[in-house]
Amino acid sequence: MGSRTDLLEVEAIAGSEPALVGEPVFAFGHVRLYQADAIEWLRSQPEHSLHACVTDPPYGLSEYSDKEQAKLRNGNRGGIWRIPPQYDGHRRSPLPRFTTMSDHELRQLEAFFGEWAEALFPALVPGAVVLIASNPLLSFLVSSAVHRAGFERRGEIIRLVQTLRGGDRPKGAHDEFPEVSVMPRSQWEPWVLFRKPVQGRVQDNLRRWGAGGMRRPSPKQPFGDVIKSAPTRKGERALAPHPSLKPQALMRQLVRACLPLGRGIVLDPFAGGGSTLAAAHAVGYRAIGVERDPHFVKIATRGIPKLAAIQTEAG
Repeated sequence: MGSRTDLLEVEAIAGSEPALVGEPVFAFGHVRLYQADAIEWLRSQPEHSLHACVTDPPYGLSEYSDKEQAKLRNGNRGGIWRIPPQYDGHRRSPLPRFTTMSDHELRQLEAFFGEWAEALFPALVPGAVVLIASNPLLSFLVSSAVHRAGFERRGEIIRLVQTLRGGDRPKGAHDEFPEVSVMPRSQWEPWVLFRKPVQGRVQDNLRRWGAGGMRRPSPKQPFGDVIKSAPTRKGERALAPHPSLKPQALMRQLVRACLPLGRGIVLDPFAGGGSTLAAAHAVGYRAIGVERDPHFVKIATRGIPKLAAIQTEAG
């Protein structure tokens, strides 16, 4: 995976740069980063210009607003992010409050994903794979919105990872109910999987568009829907200190799988710390990232080359 043979094959078929609208703020190999609002940027792009989408979008829309991000970067004074307690002597990163979203906020979230999916649909080639990081509490909203935009649900990839969400006793009554967990301790993360409908048969779509399925790790091994994954290592977070940074060992597997023939352009419309773009570079793919927040753009610009250079079992 990510071998020199892979790189040579991709370089040979990479071709010229895509005719995308706008100027990137950062370029690294075949990776480009744009600073823009994801939905507005997608609406301006040519039809059938992108071949896959792999992204970890924001779920706490209030938490990722300019106002709340400024509070968070100022020590969370008066902010709405949840600061977890110290664990094993380590201070954990702030977390969005997924478990306390109001009905109004949930409706806003679903509307946001619907608007985004509608903007994404025409920019992708037929058969393009869309992989969206989610969580067990909100994935149903994402799936519903993306399906209504015209995408086909193709299952989900399960990332087996131990997180800090769930498992707590009732707040303020720990001693009274010592054997009660309010909700299960999360030990997995769903990545919902969609596909833009193919034109004709899958084989016809693969020949014309280079899309319609997922790339196997090897000719004898299909891509599986369960991936064991440790939390992002401290060293990686130091290279790109984004609150939701995903590990390269995971991202390289997902990114490589999303282009079935090993060619085309992978999009991450919520680029954040740049983990998707770094993974694409590491496996020899072209990729486009879009990030609205100038603070995260700076993090990604500095972090992408360093993350891409990390050695992992995934390549």
